Amino acid sequence: MPPTGTALCAIDALDDPGAKGFLFGEGKARFDMFVVRQGDQVHAYVNECPHAFTPLDTWPDRFLTFDETRIICSTHAALFRIEDGYCTSGPCAGKSLIAIDTEIVDGIVRIA
Repeated sequence: MPPTGTALCAIDALDDPGAKGFLFGEGKARFDMFVVRQGDQVHAYVNECPHAFTPLDTWPDRFLTFDETRIICSTHAALFRIEDGYCTSGPCAGKSLIAIDTEIVDGIVRIA
């Protein structure tokens, strides 16, 4: 995981609601994550389905359902709550995404 304080993006660069993926490193050192914005809140998670251990997005930055109320895994259509990453339906129901602490400092989303 990138170090504390790593800048991800300006909060204004995220749609409301909206999501964006971030990839750090390569090979075994690769770290894949994403953030979701809802109003003034930003939630961040490791980009890995707890069922198949595959990235959630088949298409870049496509992490939300069409109505933008849930996170969706494009592999098996599992649905997760935005606020805590808890899976509400699909093959990993009852499991959760791995959360990453973030903070917003001077309008920039950073790893906390």
